[in-house]
Amino acid sequence: MAAAGPAVVVEFEDNSALTVLFGEHDRNLARIEQDLGVTISARGNRVAIAGPESRTAAARDLLRSLYARIRDGAAPGAAEVDAAVRLAAAGRLDPAAAGARDGTGGGAVQTQRRRIAPRTPAQAAYLAAMREHELVIGLGPAGTGKTYLAVACAVAMLRAGEVDRIILSRPAVEAGERLGFLPGDIREKVDPYLRPLYDALYDMMPADQVVRRLASGEIEVAPLAFMRGRTLAHSFIILDEAQNTTSVQMKMCLTRLGEGSRMVVTGDMSQVDLPPGTRSGLADAVQALAGVEGVAFVHFTAADMARHPLVTRVVHAYEELERRHAGAPRGGKPGGDG
Repeated sequence: MAAAGPAVVVEFEDNSALTVLFGEHDRNLARIEQDLGVTISARGNRVAIAGPESRTAAARDLLRSLYARIRDGAAPGAAEVDAAVRLAAAGRLDPAAAGARDGTGGGAVQTQRRRIAPRTPAQAAYLAAMREHELVIGLGPAGTGKTYLAVACAVAMLRAGEVDRIILSRPAVEAGERLGFLPGDIREKVDPYLRPLYDALYDMMPADQVVRRLASGEIEVAPLAFMRGRTLAHSFIILDEAQNTTSVQMKMCLTRLGEGSRMVVTGDMSQVDLPPGTRSGLADAVQALAGVEGVAFVHFTAADMARHPLVTRVVHAYEELERRHAGAPRGGKPGGDG
């Protein structure tokens, strides 16, 4: 265990802001103490932090960032405080970075409807990778923010004029894009499979702007099959649910990248729905692109899930069930009662 350094004292000007900063019954301070391994004592507008030097510095920077956000008129909820604590514990909180006043260490993305901040170290790394690399591959379970954060980054770059359009795509049907049996025209056939992308757009932009940009072509939401033969320049391209692409489809999509464009590929290798014997194009891409310059990989785990806490517990429960099944003797009945 690291030796304790001298106590760090932080002084704040606005006593009223401290009520929000500390939380009801000082629960925010208790959370910081627990996760960062420090001891915090508050007296008036002065806060003393004791513990290992690196941890006291992280706690100090965290309190200053949250305090600055409160002074700017925000009221961070429990989830936002928890997210900031996780970032500080992982060393991802940079109070000197632009945007530190939102308490996220400069990692927040501003869209027209909301400011979207990373809630876990993996999410912070993902946002940083999308700013720094032309091709980012996000891997991990559902609910970790892979698609949502990618759409947020795309909307922010479109808003800033860094790209001219957004292309959102995913395999239309998990079992090979066979759409003929569905009723309606082609848009009615594929819309149900693209709905999560529309939902993210409407969460970040006013509805009238989404409709206008879709009509003008600035935003295009299309099944993967529609990407063939195109070169997409000055675009932000997102391929979602990429674990359900074939190797041919994945190569086709990756080679659509044109001048001034960025691409984000997301997928969960535990949820491959391709026909038996068909290898996932995402699995091939992970192998082929390892070490390629300009490509970044970000791995998410269940710890990065940003959905309802019960969803996280459900995922953990199923993971435990799969581990028990994997350890069952050959020919046995996993679970005991079949």
